[in-house]
Amino acid sequence: MNQPTELTIAVDVYRQRRERVLTALREAGGGVAIVPTAPEVLRNRDADYPYRHDSYFYYLTGFTEPEALLVLDASAASGEPRSILFCRAKNVERETWEGFRFGPEGAREAFGFDAAFTFDEIDAHLPHLIADKPALHYAFGASAELDGQVRGWVEAVRAQGRSGVTAPGAIHDLLPVLDEMRLIKDAHELAIMRRAGQISAKAHRRAMAACRPGVREYELEAELLYTFRKHGAQGPAYGSIVAAGANACVLHYPAGNAIARDGDLILIDAACELDGYASDITRTFPASGRFTPAQRELYDIVLAAQQAAIDATRAGVDFEAPHQAAVRVLAQGLLDTGIIDRQRFASVDDVIAERAYARFYMHRTGHWLGMDVHDCGDYRERSAPRDEQGAIPWRTLKPSMTLTIEPGLYVRAADDVPERYWNIGIRIEDDAIVTATGCELMTRDVPVKVDEIEALMQAARASAGAACE
Repeated sequence: MNQPTELTIAVDVYRQRRERVLTALREAGGGVAIVPTAPEVLRNRDADYPYRHDSYFYYLTGFTEPEALLVLDASAASGEPRSILFCRAKNVERETWEGFRFGPEGAREAFGFDAAFTFDEIDAHLPHLIADKPALHYAFGASAELDGQVRGWVEAVRAQGRSGVTAPGAIHDLLPVLDEMRLIKDAHELAIMRRAGQISAKAHRRAMAACRPGVREYELEAELLYTFRKHGAQGPAYGSIVAAGANACVLHYPAGNAIARDGDLILIDAACELDGYASDITRTFPASGRFTPAQRELYDIVLAAQQAAIDATRAGVDFEAPHQAAVRVLAQGLLDTGIIDRQRFASVDDVIAERAYARFYMHRTGHWLGMDVHDCGDYRERSAPRDEQGAIPWRTLKPSMTLTIEPGLYVRAADDVPERYWNIGIRIEDDAIVTATGCELMTRDVPVKVDEIEALMQAARASAGAACE
């Protein structure tokens, strides 16, 4: 069975990342790093959940097969392998059932490793690889099974102590090193993320065009999933949120079977994963194709809050700045509409100080985005001194960081809220690349302004009507 002809591997990208990790480990005193991929997970009986590799492992290898593990030896002597892959052996019979496998030799050549062995040989090689090394770099806690194996390898080395062999004197968590690397995206990553954003935007446009009163949430979800796969994405980056009417006030509502009714807003938070990278888009639009005055009033507040956050997103500001900008606009809007009692709060500063807005806006304005939809990396400067209030300062944004910008308002039915706003849930979310002077939005191929959304939906209905004549 031949290697898939359409497979394209950016070998140098992954090799350079491994070299950066090796350099960081040498600067920390050397040692060996162990990076596993994700295990396969049984769904029921003999059916597995769709396999998805571990993000850290993929970041350093580009390798997507299960049963694999990477070893990086920063203390290797001259001529010894520094990057070693363990993977499944070639097996013609299993490939007949499950598809192509690289095998150790194929993987070594294709992905640029110094050496490769079968996964079955891992217990024989690992004690030798970690013996006499100053430190072991490994993320304990992710897998109880692998944690036990690692302890077994260390114990096997300790058992050779009378022969003069020493086990690693320290164990360090490798993830902070990888988190810092993954926070700043390279050109290879940004190109994939831009394309993922474009595909997801197509999906949202298709869902808007397909929406009518009477359609069910899962029907709109189907339009999204079709578009993801149609344009080459591997699937959704997370469980799609498709919420009609009051369901939009449930932040993580899964697409269900509720019917979109005339007068409802539809909130869709859904996006694809492409080549290991997530996108993340939310749009809110009317089932009828026209916003009601109250819906438009709140929508314009959320859109203004998003624009304020976008304007605040640039290199040199802290991560909290976009959130603070959005909160101020939302708090003022809640006062202006009377959703927050103007008799009780004299100013927007009072609303913010008492967090009165949090009843209607309970989440933050963004999160890191990358291989994981909520990507890795600290939000605060771990090594910085605490401020006068004892808090750790927020991280400063840098060029090529990627994050979402997603304010919202969620107004449930309540006696102290004007009835025209009841059960309106609105969120608007785009994906951004931080630049020196601002940010680049990767997901604006789908409309965000009221007039543009209505125009798209009306054009789709006119086109569908003409096709039926």
